[in-house]
Amino acid sequence: MSDILVRDDAAIRVITMNRPDKKNALTQEMYHTVAKTLDATADDKAIRCIVIAGVPGAFTAGNDLADFMAAGSSNEKRAFGTSGGSTLLHALLRNPKPLVAAVDGVAIGIGTTMMFHCDYVVATKASTFATPFVGLGLVPEGASSLLMPRAMGHQRAFELLVMGRRIDGEAAHQAGFVNQVAAPGQAEAEALKVAAEIAKLPPEAVAISKRLMRLPPEQVAERFALEGKHFGEQMRSPEALAAFKGFLERKRA
Repeated sequence: MSDILVRDDAAIRVITMNRPDKKNALTQEMYHTVAKTLDATADDKAIRCIVIAGVPGAFTAGNDLADFMAAGSSNEKRAFGTSGGSTLLHALLRNPKPLVAAVDGVAIGIGTTMMFHCDYVVATKASTFATPFVGLGLVPEGASSLLMPRAMGHQRAFELLVMGRRIDGEAAHQAGFVNQVAAPGQAEAEALKVAAEIAKLPPEAVAISKRLMRLPPEQVAERFALEGKHFGEQMRSPEALAAFKGFLERKRA
């Protein structure tokens, strides 16, 4: 079975990350598949809303650290902007359709970053959000250093982005980046209800309103590039490589 499932429910396209044995840890192929699906949907007039979901217990555990360690150990010098993760985040940024996230379980790293590129987020009480980049010797990505403080204030963003603290669905709702808290197992069902409500609205008015509410794409893309430069440099730093190695050794122990 594919790691990415795509189905249409009337005017709603549902993209499901489906790698439950790895808690939906995203491979490069998965990143690119989701990005291509988003891009293919952008001009599809039959689709009025997109739902991005995981499986019960895992939206996504983020990027495989073994990939980070391999990239950091490589002699190739590149910014984060060349990675599959950045490709996915850019696809979210440029997509004009309303984006609804359905989170039930862990949303780690890019899983949390994605929330700030979505327009409506449903999360269950059992959900967990975390961005452990700094603890791994890395920096924020996907313009989260710009979007997260704007959405939830500098202090709360510092706690999540820099200190790496985990917060649950209720706390994320209080912080302002989760719209609705659902019962465990009900995130996708509730997200589909929201998407159906959005799909009934005049599509051009929705698209224009979304564009007006968002920061200019050029400004967000500029922060993508700045973060990507630092991310790529840090990924090759001694502190990051030591952190990756320590994490992988703890996992094996």
